[in-house]
Amino acid sequence: MTDAGSLKLLRTSDVEKYRQVFLGVHVEVRTQFGLMDSPFNAVDRFDGRLTSYASRNGWEAVIAFRGDEPVGYIFGGPLAPGSLWWSSMRQPPPDDFTRETGKRTFAVQEVLVCEAYRGTAGAGASRMLHEALLAERGEERATLLVDPTRSDGRLKAVYESWGYREIGAQQPFDDSPVFATMLRDPLHR
Repeated sequence: MTDAGSLKLLRTSDVEKYRQVFLGVHVEVRTQFGLMDSPFNAVDRFDGRLTSYASRNGWEAVIAFRGDEPVGYIFGGPLAPGSLWWSSMRQPPPDDFTRETGKRTFAVQEVLVCEAYRGTAGAGASRMLHEALLAERGEERATLLVDPTRSDGRLKAVYESWGYREIGAQQPFDDSPVFATMLRDPLHR
């Protein structure tokens, strides 16, 4: 593992300026895990999701660089009133749980880090990116989706070590995995 402390973090909401960074890291990491053959992970599909996410109010990203080389990123945004985030839950939560105000829940939509910068549950660039993004957020809680079958469940366990708990499952796209829906409440720990 490379020292995550040697990384420079950049906070941005400018998807156009950094689009190629997002796409390049997406391809590199998903290729390492053998996921680029899935239509869900195709570059054009990911790019479409990225464009959609970035068009929403409050979307932002944190990108990690070592020198000029991007090594990972995280991005997300607040769930707006009427958000569809909870609509594909297998067991729908109560209405009061899913009522969004635009300031209640921050959705972490993507976290990817190149292999040399991945660490254990308590270290590494992923954790650094995650905490940097959430540190300046004002929402009450955070949510994310994780494929519980990836890495024999180790990735889900990493999120649990960061304070998330599983609250259900959902499949937001017809060709996406069935994701574990995770919640961190309160947002700041």
